Amino acid sequence: MERMMEKEITIYDLAKILALSPATVSRALNDHPAINVKTKALIAEKAAELGYRSNTFASHLRTRKTNTLGVIVPRLNSNFMSTVLAGMEEVANNFGYNLLISQSLESELKERANAKTMFDSRVDGLLVSVAYDTDSIDHFVTFINRNIPVLFFDRIMDHPRCGAVIIDNEQAGYDATRHLLDQGCRRIIHVTGDLRRNVYADRMNGFKRALAGQNLPQDNRFIISTDLSQEAGRQIAAQIDQMAEKPDGLFIANDLCAAICMQVLKEKGYAIPDDIAIVGFNNDPVSQVVSPQLTTVFYPGYQMGKTAMTTMIGQLNGTKLIDHSEPIILRSELIIRRSSIRFENL
Repeated sequence: MERMMEKEITIYDLAKILALSPATVSRALNDHPAINVKTKALIAEKAAELGYRSNTFASHLRTRKTNTLGVIVPRLNSNFMSTVLAGMEEVANNFGYNLLISQSLESELKERANAKTMFDSRVDGLLVSVAYDTDSIDHFVTFINRNIPVLFFDRIMDHPRCGAVIIDNEQAGYDATRHLLDQGCRRIIHVTGDLRRNVYADRMNGFKRALAGQNLPQDNRFIISTDLSQEAGRQIAAQIDQMAEKPDGLFIANDLCAAICMQVLKEKGYAIPDDIAIVGFNNDPVSQVVSPQLTTVFYPGYQMGKTAMTTMIGQLNGTKLIDHSEPIILRSELIIRRSSIRFENL
């Protein structure tokens, strides 16, 4: 046994023989893009010569399933994302897969680090909802080039070899705004997130379509882009309080931000919905504990998680062909509560 162990070649042996760091050897064997082609060839040649390739060379390891799927989300402390992950876990557990979950904290830089960790962990597939500031898909190309499936959900990026699961955010934005218009609102402010993200850009387009349907002017001053945080809710309320011409309706693309904004407006003496009618988005639990209860858009997070995971595993098992040219679109629903019903208009 001892003699067999002596014959085994490790990364550290290769590093010592080639006068390189173990990290460089490891990365080269895993075909990491940071290592130049000549160095990779040198290490591969020595690994093959010493019998290392047959055991641990990356191309061989990549043929083995780990039964682990990676999931990258913007934030874990979101009720919506918690329900998505619950849906994913239910399906994954039923099929014998484990989930490796990380959060980008709304940073492309962190998202890149997360993606590298997932790749190094040899996940069989990757599911991603991208960060606020993600501009490039480069950090997912490594997976795509290795035929490791990548599927985007909620916040998506377009790529011809990646699937996507979303709701019809444009229609949801239209429905929310049209409801405010039907309640008699004519000066409606839309508070949105980063418009680089499909979810917010599409909701804004729905907002604009609803206004156009009533022949109302589309004033860009009435579209306010924020990070949709609690602090943003407070700032929006303070901003409204300073306006010479106050809005009579608010469509805020996140329930927590909407709830905080509504509470601050109430503290400043505004009657909700008589002075300002408010609609949020996501149907978070906070929407039912504030007073008045918040009109919102039901976002089927649990169904989104189940659908995304079923699609991913179906692709891995070869039981489901994915049409990457069209996203899977789930249905949302406007839930009307007291924050937007202006009784005098009924």
